[in-house]
Amino acid sequence: MAIYKFPEVNDKVIDESLSPLLNQLLLARGITKKAEVDEFLAPNYETHLHDPKAMNDMEAACVRIEEAMKNDERIGIFSDYDCDGIPGAVVLHDFFTSIGYTNFQNYIPHRHFEGFGLSTKAVDKLKEDGVSLIITIDCGTSNVEEVAHATKEGVGVIITDHHEAPTELPKAVAIVNPKLGNYPFDGLCGAGVVFKLIQALLERNDYGLIPGKEKWWLDMVGVATIADMVPLVDENRALAHYGLKVLRKSRRPGLQQLLKKARVNQLYLTEEDIGFTIGPRVNAASRMDTPEDAFYMLAETDLEKASERVEHLEKLNQDRKTQVALMTKDIHKRLKALEEVPAVLVMGSPDWRPSLVGLAASKLAEEYNKPVFLWGTDGNGVYKGSCRSGGTVSVVTLMEGCKDVFIEHGGHHFSGGFSVKDEHIHSFGQSLNEAMHELGAEAEIKEEVQIDAELSLNDVNQLIIKELERLAPFGTGNHKPVFAFKNVTPRQVDVFGKTKEHTKIIFDSENGQLEAISFFQKPEDFNKVPTANTPFTLLANVEQSFFMGRRQIRMMIVDII
Repeated sequence: MAIYKFPEVNDKVIDESLSPLLNQLLLARGITKKAEVDEFLAPNYETHLHDPKAMNDMEAACVRIEEAMKNDERIGIFSDYDCDGIPGAVVLHDFFTSIGYTNFQNYIPHRHFEGFGLSTKAVDKLKEDGVSLIITIDCGTSNVEEVAHATKEGVGVIITDHHEAPTELPKAVAIVNPKLGNYPFDGLCGAGVVFKLIQALLERNDYGLIPGKEKWWLDMVGVATIADMVPLVDENRALAHYGLKVLRKSRRPGLQQLLKKARVNQLYLTEEDIGFTIGPRVNAASRMDTPEDAFYMLAETDLEKASERVEHLEKLNQDRKTQVALMTKDIHKRLKALEEVPAVLVMGSPDWRPSLVGLAASKLAEEYNKPVFLWGTDGNGVYKGSCRSGGTVSVVTLMEGCKDVFIEHGGHHFSGGFSVKDEHIHSFGQSLNEAMHELGAEAEIKEEVQIDAELSLNDVNQLIIKELERLAPFGTGNHKPVFAFKNVTPRQVDVFGKTKEHTKIIFDSENGQLEAISFFQKPEDFNKVPTANTPFTLLANVEQSFFMGRRQIRMMIVDII
């Protein structure tokens, strides 16, 4: 259950040149000094990025790559299959292509059949192709056995990764990871780490590239930084800021065609377009087919070929939506047959793809307001699944309460993943419900939502949009401001969409008609059911939309209380 915390009265001014609202929003983000304000509001590529040479094993990585290129060794780029690994793979692909080095290949594991991380199967395949050096992206820090196998086979491995380091590290040529050593910021995503590797290589040798050429690859770094939900502070803020700038000008034909197909104006592209348009289509490739589909869509320079890739990804994304809808329909049918809906919903099928169950679990957890665990089988016959909390119970605490039934489990309070031992697949639901009963209040989580400021409807105008643009991009570590509109009375409350599952509330203000929107929530889903001509407190974000070429300032509903 969300607990809403209203802002305390605070007259502190960090910067007198800024509006009271902007001062308040900066204070809410822990920014209290003038120097911090300047860095936050005006990210600078030249001064706000850290020295790439400071990252763990960076020199060893550069020396080995330079040696491989000098000897014309075949290099294998092994990346994860998500919206961090794939853009990172595109960045390194573009670097090698730009400097004229062609003796390399990309390898992205199949999510369904190979799973996450470097595998001995992949090492053997790359060796068969003549690869003598593997560079990982967004994985590898925990692949001790696989790196040992590669070394035994005469294949060197450079790991670039950002995941937490285990006690035992692989004996790789180099492990370039900001969570190791003394790098000043450990929050980079996988694509961000490989970009730092490229920066380090270019500091040692410009390879004939025009100075600043690498900035064009920030479009992919920006996509990954925002999509992978790493904290948008410190170096990530600069990478995301400039990444969005480059994305709005990006010449990648695949990206341009994808945005055109989705009716997104590239000139006004925002972090939300990455989250709702680019990210899902990149991830659809590995969820539904082969991840290379997304890689080549982003890396392709030929317009016709890129357009074909976009069409294919669009079809995969639609197929994904259809399969999740059918899965959800099947679950609803099963739930209707139950005399009583259990405290923890646990369902699965050998026919379901583990890569899709998390999407269905999110919908069901939101609908039933309780934890949901769904499972399927991967390409190797292992029972795998995803869980979502419903906002009330920690799924990690629940899984810890009956951990003997799992092969693996992990995540955070609101979502996680797991694999189940064969002998427990039909009984682990009962184990989870027993754990829920035994843990009681210990498993509960209370989500605290900070209200950034109180506004009136008359404050919602172009001026506040300009203020918010200075704080963007928003995401983890820099949440989208939540505003409270107290005692507001709507003229109209409607539901819209094909299945009438979205809410629209219309208000009158001195700036004209204002709309407050919520997707996939009906009026009865809020803390207080809104009705026309009845006052309530609206909690909402304020944003500018360019959907279908129409510019509109609107509010996105967080809750009604």
